[in-house]
Amino acid sequence: MATDESGPPLLKRIPSGVPGLDAVLRGGFLRGGVFIVQGSPGAGKTILGNQICFHHVATGGRALYVTLLAENHARMLLHIGQLGFFEEAIIPDRLYYISAFRVLEQEGLPAVLHLLRREVQVRGASILVLDGLSAIEESAASSREFKKFIHELQAQAALADCAMLLLTGVSQSSAEHTLVDGVIELHTKLYGRHAERVLQVHKLRGSGYLRGEHSFRITDDGIAVYPRTEALLAHPSVPDKVTGPPISTGVAQLDRIMGGGFPQHSTALLVGPPGIGKTTLGLHFLSECNHDNPGLFFGFYETPAAICDKAKVLGLPLDRLIAEGDVEVVWQPTTEGLLDETCERLVAAIERRGVRRLFIDGVQGFERLAPEPERLSHIFSAFSSEFRGRGISTLYTSEADLIGPVMGLPFSGLSLWGVSCIAEIILVMRYVELRSQLHRMISVLKVRDVEINSALHRFGISGNGIIIEPDSTAAEEILAQAIRQGGYEVPGNQGPVRTPATGHGSED
Repeated sequence: MATDESGPPLLKRIPSGVPGLDAVLRGGFLRGGVFIVQGSPGAGKTILGNQICFHHVATGGRALYVTLLAENHARMLLHIGQLGFFEEAIIPDRLYYISAFRVLEQEGLPAVLHLLRREVQVRGASILVLDGLSAIEESAASSREFKKFIHELQAQAALADCAMLLLTGVSQSSAEHTLVDGVIELHTKLYGRHAERVLQVHKLRGSGYLRGEHSFRITDDGIAVYPRTEALLAHPSVPDKVTGPPISTGVAQLDRIMGGGFPQHSTALLVGPPGIGKTTLGLHFLSECNHDNPGLFFGFYETPAAICDKAKVLGLPLDRLIAEGDVEVVWQPTTEGLLDETCERLVAAIERRGVRRLFIDGVQGFERLAPEPERLSHIFSAFSSEFRGRGISTLYTSEADLIGPVMGLPFSGLSLWGVSCIAEIILVMRYVELRSQLHRMISVLKVRDVEINSALHRFGISGNGIIIEPDSTAAEEILAQAIRQGGYEVPGNQGPVRTPATGHGSED
């Protein structure tokens, strides 16, 4: 057992090698422990057990896979052989498959224990997977005999320093759960017609782990687990940095309105209706990237080709920045996606590029992927803390239906409850209808700890991108004429406009 001079002995672990699972287990399975993996038929238990064995062998270990099912190994390996982790060359020398079905049927539980002890010793296995624990339970003459089998298996595992995984169906009795070192469950949740596979750790002795349900997929490469983002990023991986001078938004007049630009390492939320120019402002923001300050465009609705075409029309150098590796565009469709998989893809792109400017176009994309929308406020709050610690300046966009003033109140349809935990900066774009024209306007509602000019400014979009008027004179005249023109009111049944699905009140 390894030791740490400053604390208690450190328990040795065996990594599972399953993407995301070791993060949930905080490092893997404890050596010499016994763990139950339970789930209904088709949940993925057999794939998980085999994937762990193949990874363990690939890193230099030896593994033993024991079945207690009537199905022969050839049929099981035919299915497993289609997956990316399968490597036939390691069988049977380093990964050995054996059936204990007839031994159990003819000689009973003591003979199975003897077989496992002998094979682990002969094969030098440090991982054993026993597929079909339910057969042991059914064959046991009593609950006491079944518990005795588990207890003696625990002793074997500790003596051989071998981690043992027992695969079984969902048990109605939890008696065996009290005897083992860990319990992992695989199951499927239905959200309407959408099904999502989830993994949950119910118990893990001697170790912390990420609690709750974690989504997973079964792909051509095997199982991939996506830990809950808000649990994975509960504490920033990097301490918050001292900020420096403001960074440019990419629009000179907006920088002047904000007193120099965005504070470094800050998070900004840009709210506005469709088509008003939110994505355009994001492209301005990314146009300030360079080799030392790379950027990332993460969007849900427009492909990279469409984004590049838009930048060309606006005269912004996105193509050049992409070609030089200073900006990456990632498109994430919202069809059949997993929320935590998308969050992982975002964080991976940030780490891969060493991103310093991040533009997330459309928080509603996360909403579409979230079967439980109440999670989003916690995820965005975790993002804000994590990205600030990494030295990233972030700009989100969010859609809101803002057209027309009401009784002189230009933002009467806008609700920003719960945004303070996400963004230090709030910018609002809106349309004002005057006769047959729609006028674009922008205002900076909030920049934390900075004195700002929050007046509305009219702006336009041309071949040079966004042009904001230097003062609010034109905006004031348009609003005054619109009120004199009359006819603006907010339908009572529409309710407030939602911004990033926080569902909480704000102190600001």
